[in-house]
Amino acid sequence: MKIRIGVGLGAETDPTDLPYIVDRLEKAGIDSVWLSEHVYSTAVDPFIGMAHALARTTTLKAGTSVAVLPGRHPVLVAKQLASLAALAPKRVLPVFGLRPARRSEWNVFAVPEGRRAAVFDESLALLRAVLRGESDFAGEFFEISGAQVGSARLDIWLGGAAPAALRRVGRYADGWLGSFLPATDALRARETIEAAAAEAGREIEPDHYGLSVLLAEGGLTPDLIATARSRHPGADPAEIIATSWSELHRLLDGYLAAGLTKFVVYNRGPAPRDEFLDRFAEELLPRQN
Repeated sequence: MKIRIGVGLGAETDPTDLPYIVDRLEKAGIDSVWLSEHVYSTAVDPFIGMAHALARTTTLKAGTSVAVLPGRHPVLVAKQLASLAALAPKRVLPVFGLRPARRSEWNVFAVPEGRRAAVFDESLALLRAVLRGESDFAGEFFEISGAQVGSARLDIWLGGAAPAALRRVGRYADGWLGSFLPATDALRARETIEAAAAEAGREIEPDHYGLSVLLAEGGLTPDLIATARSRHPGADPAEIIATSWSELHRLLDGYLAAGLTKFVVYNRGPAPRDEFLDRFAEELLPRQN
């Protein structure tokens, strides 16, 4: 199975730095760059960022980690993805989630009260139908006719770690990108996804399981500890956030043993950007196959 490791960009990334960063990643031969959904920040919108990164490069892949689907019209999202896939074949990596990580942004992606999960499921169905070239769709929340946005062969991955989210991955998605999970829980998540896929008469490719991982070389700050505990109550933050490159390798070893092969690494330490990127290439490129 192919092991691939990309660089994640968070809310603190200055938009004016993006051209330099993607050029550095391309030159170093790094697999991918990932743009997070942070509406209330100066961070680049993930779809705009993907378009920019893909336009400047020829081998670098670009993904969303993760973009919110419920609250966006699936046909417009399909149009964006089909356009990107036509311009940069095999380099577009969409990952979608249920809602923003920040509660303050929840109302930006409005859906009928209490129906977010149902809207998500139908949005996925419509998104896939339009990308397959189907022109008509009638559901509870969406009805279209005559849609022609350009078909595209794209793997649609989902995030999330709750049982319902994992079952949704198995029923509808082509892959999973989790976060803030120790290796034992990542293994259980994979098993839950595989079981849900089997129940739905589907199968997800073995190397389509991944995880976002934070590297905090300066140590676990109170903010990082609080984030880890809010995302995975009861877990030891040291088991889900690396505080050194050696700890990052240890975490990756555990995830690989759990059957995960795709990773997005975020720099949450004090190391300057260029130092982190140089060390990333030195430490992690040899782990790819």
